[in-house]
Amino acid sequence: MRILITGTTGYIARRLALQLLEDKHELICCVRDLSRIPDEIEDNPLCTFIKVDFLKPESAEIPKDIDAAYYLIHSMSTSSDDFEDLELQCAENFKKLVEPTHCKQVIYLSGIVNDDSLSKHLKSRLQVENTLKSDSYALTTFRAGIIVGSGSASFEIIRDIVEKLPFMITPKWLNTKTQPLAIRDVLNFLAGGLGKEELYNKAYDIFGPEVLTYKEMLLQFAEVRGLKRYIVTLPVLTPKLSSYWLYFVTSTSFQLAAALVDSMKVEVIGKPSNINKIIGIEPMDYKTAVDLAFQRIEQNAVISSWKDAVSSGRFKDQLSKHIEIPQYGCFKDERQKTVTDEAYTLDKIWGIGGRNGWYSFNGLWKIRGYMDKLFGGVGLRRGRTSDTYLEAGDALDFWRVLYASKEEKRLLLFAEMRLPGEAWLEFKIVKGQLHQRAVFRPKGIWGRLYWYAVLPFHAFVFNGMINALVKK
Repeated sequence: MRILITGTTGYIARRLALQLLEDKHELICCVRDLSRIPDEIEDNPLCTFIKVDFLKPESAEIPKDIDAAYYLIHSMSTSSDDFEDLELQCAENFKKLVEPTHCKQVIYLSGIVNDDSLSKHLKSRLQVENTLKSDSYALTTFRAGIIVGSGSASFEIIRDIVEKLPFMITPKWLNTKTQPLAIRDVLNFLAGGLGKEELYNKAYDIFGPEVLTYKEMLLQFAEVRGLKRYIVTLPVLTPKLSSYWLYFVTSTSFQLAAALVDSMKVEVIGKPSNINKIIGIEPMDYKTAVDLAFQRIEQNAVISSWKDAVSSGRFKDQLSKHIEIPQYGCFKDERQKTVTDEAYTLDKIWGIGGRNGWYSFNGLWKIRGYMDKLFGGVGLRRGRTSDTYLEAGDALDFWRVLYASKEEKRLLLFAEMRLPGEAWLEFKIVKGQLHQRAVFRPKGIWGRLYWYAVLPFHAFVFNGMINALVKK
């Protein structure tokens, strides 16, 4: 089949694309930024990439000869206050673009919406579902709750909490019930529903075999990890305080923390149906899903992470707009060293950040991360998806990867930390010389004062870093 996929660089779509390619489907992948095409599918002859922004669809052209489409656009971590309007606008524009095509089926991944009091995000998902309904194609909706898998927001947040806090004083929403579902099962539902006419114009809840509270999920997660954890829930923690608690304890942004707290107040219990039998799936239990996720992590085989979504940080533009570093009106710290072993230095550059640290004065980097978190930034806790692999769009601590090419021996990062200006960090090997360049474009007087305040630390931090990159 010839299939249109939206949200190609997102957590779900990126994994689903690989599964559909294994089934020899031809994919038309929609991306907002052609510089962010996932490496694992970029050169696949069954993939075609088209530039589409569903908030600005005027110039978009969807091929007429598509058989089906997946709508996988969500705004869970957006910082926008009007995300509901933006989600509806995206859905309406998608519908207008797809209706004139030969598309027979649209598959949408939504959220379970059975509670009488829905969160803002779940209400938005239901509105999107209603918007996507059409007389021109059949809509199949799969409604899921908590998705468990390496790199998923819920998994990484629970991992942060469990691995860092032996004793927890937590909000009362930890007693809310839910039915977690493994990412592997989600993908099997999405792929298995393709082309099945008995699923046309129907919606199904998809969920795991257990009803668990969030507290039980934390404790079972700890069991899988071989950790003993103690949890006390208190009714006095308000939604706002709960959001701050989640934000400071985990790697999430405050916007996502607030959205999750809002959603976690709602019970997410699925309605039974015959969908498991139709697709031929027996969803795995929670502990098995967690164990499989850690197998992927240990194999360094995490394909996608919620942290790599542009909306997980402050960066909102297309990457291509920032690849050319400005030359004027900037402060610069430029250093270079002779490279004795090019392969070693490239591997060190590609391993920078995350668990490996920044090779020099890591304590100062951590302090900067704490300061960033204190002022509402992303901090260092996002880490990186892979310890050895980088591509454009990846989150890297409080940086965003703009460009990464080992062939060209160049890595370019853009700062997502809280700054009175914009900052770039570049590593490039040219003719046996490693060029390390930090560039800061200040915004107003505060930007200039900031640069001069941190300038004394540059001699230690940046000099130590370039030395570590070239010396074995």
